[in-house]
Amino acid sequence: MALLQRLLPLALALALGPAATLQGPAKSPYQLVLQHSRLRGRQHGPNVCAVQKLLGTNKKYFTNCKQWYQRKICGKSTVISYECCPGYEKVPGEKGCPAALPLSNLYETLGVVGSTTTQLYTDRTEKLRPEMGGPGSFTIFAPSNEAWASLSAEVLDSLVSNVNIELLNALRYHMVDRRVLTDELKHGMSLTSMYQNSDIQIHHYPNGIVTVNCARLLKADHHATNGVVHLIDKVISTISSNIQQIIEIEDTFETLRAAVAASGLNTLLESEGQFTLLAPTNEAFEKIPAETLNRILGDPEALKDLLNNHILKSAMCAEAIVAGMSMETLEGTTLEVGCSGDMLTINGKAIISNKDTLATNGVIHYIDELLIPDSAKTLFELAAESDVSTAVDLFRQAGLGTHLSGNEQLTLLAPLNSVFKDDTPTIDDSTKDLLLNHVIKNQLASKNLYHGQTLDTLGGKKLRVFVYRNSLCIENSCIAAHDKRGRYGTLFTMDRVLTPPMGTVMDVLKGDHRFSMLVAAIQTAGLTETLHREGVYTVFAPTNEAFQAMPPEELNKLLGNAKELANILKYHIGDEILVSGGIGALVRLKSLQGDKLEVSSKNNAVCVNKEPVAETDIMATNGVVYAITSVLQPPANRPQERGDELADSALEIFKQASAFSKVRRL
Repeated sequence: MALLQRLLPLALALALGPAATLQGPAKSPYQLVLQHSRLRGRQHGPNVCAVQKLLGTNKKYFTNCKQWYQRKICGKSTVISYECCPGYEKVPGEKGCPAALPLSNLYETLGVVGSTTTQLYTDRTEKLRPEMGGPGSFTIFAPSNEAWASLSAEVLDSLVSNVNIELLNALRYHMVDRRVLTDELKHGMSLTSMYQNSDIQIHHYPNGIVTVNCARLLKADHHATNGVVHLIDKVISTISSNIQQIIEIEDTFETLRAAVAASGLNTLLESEGQFTLLAPTNEAFEKIPAETLNRILGDPEALKDLLNNHILKSAMCAEAIVAGMSMETLEGTTLEVGCSGDMLTINGKAIISNKDTLATNGVIHYIDELLIPDSAKTLFELAAESDVSTAVDLFRQAGLGTHLSGNEQLTLLAPLNSVFKDDTPTIDDSTKDLLLNHVIKNQLASKNLYHGQTLDTLGGKKLRVFVYRNSLCIENSCIAAHDKRGRYGTLFTMDRVLTPPMGTVMDVLKGDHRFSMLVAAIQTAGLTETLHREGVYTVFAPTNEAFQAMPPEELNKLLGNAKELANILKYHIGDEILVSGGIGALVRLKSLQGDKLEVSSKNNAVCVNKEPVAETDIMATNGVVYAITSVLQPPANRPQERGDELADSALEIFKQASAFSKVRRL
């Protein structure tokens, strides 16, 4: 009973999850990063934190595990230094930082944390100095000395020239009339400041960075007798306009303003929420061809997709980016947001010209290049950014470009450029027909394709879909990259030129002089009708050369025995369609004869039963043909290996022993 009483609290804690274990509530991202910094600094004594300092600057960061090993912030090198963790100080002659900082009022704590300029300006006001030193419970987000020094002379003069109004109001905006520690600072929350109850925006990011109106917390949770001090890296100012209102008054957003109005997104941009708008400037719109811009502006759906691709689902301040991260847009695409030194990057490009313009419902970053999503592009535009430009050029040369730039619902099966490296076809009627058979009449998604599905082409052919374990193929060509789904068309990148089937397997064999002896053998064996009718066959077709390589006596004997000939030929026919792109390393394919064929692929060379294949993927309406230069022998016809002989001998001995045992029992 006593043991049960001891175990019950632990069992309850485990059932309730990590947040309820004996170690208390789950730590915030900031606390986890601080904990990691303590862990890295513990060798230097108690309460020592490892801090990463950006070379050539005064910027310091508590380190997380990834940054610790990379030693980089925004791609720039850092050095590790060790200093007292927040709230502790050194004691002469002792290791580390064993002593807690003495608890004093807010005013005196400002000096301790390195915000003496805030302390100085507090002295200049008549009302604030008594509050800072008196009773109460407050939180102050105190700008560092460097933050005050970075203000323009004009702004600073306007503050200090009217200390009891402008400066007092500015300082009160940095204060909250209750104690707020970092574990209470939640992502996307607002705090009510002591200046006209104006909101302060808080963001607490997964990487441990906390921002206050996009100013980064440098040192947090410094307790005072009448509150708490958080040191921040900027002087913050009040926010009064939403994103839509800022767009409406900025001259550089004239084109964006018109686009937002045409799309109806102004309602979203003035609503409550926390968004990030990557706002294209007029210059960004001017960089794209007028034809493309006019097409998108005249298409409400494409325009909405374009603008939604510039809106992130949550507010992202520049100070929160210390390495690359993926962020989802309202359009559904993923952008890679990163940094290089002081510059923010989008998808690896430094296109942000002005960052951290705050609004009541988020933050705006000005960008000088449009982020056009696939969903707003034509097939031509999709292909221009892919490794299929040769195929698209062929469409243009053949006069078929309108199919790729219009509003037809289509899917383009575009072979990779590497397919044409040795030979680019000349444009004639047969090439035009081939190109049209690379265009499916509907806009498809590869995830919705299924095995055995048939697809109609603009060229009038029906193409089959084959689904294998590690590949998805349409006839002989397999999909080599993720879909690109455009406004009307979808681009499938294919690993080879597609060859539509041109008759049954029997038609294919009869039409190729290499297989004349095989055709005669099929007719002798009575398999002609099998290879003419509907079905799914993989035929490993021996060429005339293969038959001629057999000893004459053996060949004559085979051709003179229709039953044995049929047995051999059936062993060359698989009971399903297997194109070369679906083989992988090794596939065991059941033959019509009953035994299995071992089909393998390595370095683009295909073998069957370890015999090389001369030509792959000759497509037929009821199967696929592989040309081989040897006649395959079923296992029963092959000479036995030594291991098989031993196994047979062992089996015979076992049978004899078993019979002898029965006799003894009798």
